[in-house]
Amino acid sequence: MRFGPASDGVIAGWARELGLPGLVDIHVHFLPQRVMRKVWAYFDEAERHYGVSWPVWYRHTEQRRLAMLRQFGVERFAPLVYPHKPGMARWLNEWVRQFAEEVPDAVPTATLYPEPDVSGYVEEAVRAGARCVKVHVQVGAFDPRDPVLDPAWGMLADAGVPVVVHCGHGPLRGEYTGVDVFAEVLAKHPRLTAVLAHAGMPEFDRALALLERYPRVYLDTTMVGTPFSERLMKLPADWAARLADVPHRVALGTDFPNIPYPYATQLRAIAQWADADERLGEPFLRAVLYETPKALLNGARGR
Repeated sequence: MRFGPASDGVIAGWARELGLPGLVDIHVHFLPQRVMRKVWAYFDEAERHYGVSWPVWYRHTEQRRLAMLRQFGVERFAPLVYPHKPGMARWLNEWVRQFAEEVPDAVPTATLYPEPDVSGYVEEAVRAGARCVKVHVQVGAFDPRDPVLDPAWGMLADAGVPVVVHCGHGPLRGEYTGVDVFAEVLAKHPRLTAVLAHAGMPEFDRALALLERYPRVYLDTTMVGTPFSERLMKLPADWAARLADVPHRVALGTDFPNIPYPYATQLRAIAQWADADERLGEPFLRAVLYETPKALLNGARGR
């Protein structure tokens, strides 16, 4: 148990051994088919973009991907969508709302982009029951401090809807990436529930500093500490010890299906952190894999 599941086939049993009914994954991607094809085509060119190969491990039909998550024992997940240009977010929100209506283990999510109607469609999404919002600063190539977004940030803070925000420089630096950039959003909206995707990779120190400053900031584990990521953006040597100070502020995220390795690989990385510090152990695993992400996805006030 201490080393995590050896393969995808034993994940569900491993979770049961921990006393969990399953897993809750706050960072999963389901997108309209033509958008997902473009995402996969981008990863097919990863050596040109990132300098490394990135074979998408779960390049399957939507129904097969859903079946695989269930086989892994994933009880609930957040299907995250994100735009790369104006006029796309509202359409994605409508698509993912319908997806969540048809898939009972998917929670309703939404996304945003700095554009004139952003407050309107974010309000619509919150009223329709969105439990999580994805913000991808790198792919969207926008400034999260843009004043047009202020009403939306405030609305999400008031509603208690968690925002999974990819604001770090990894895997590629953008004009507006950087944990310190998003820190300015938090300074203006300190009650915002923010989940730093990829633990702010590679700015792990700055991400942890935000957790100290803002009680509603969390980290997700997406791709963090896996052998693939360690070759590119290595964790601090004292990572496990530092997580021991914030064991309930870390939530399972994986980036399924777009990861270049099996799902179990992420779980083994988390299990290694739990084993590396005696203050963590199984209680930490139960918090990361189930309790914290479940509380986040159930935490929007008024729902």
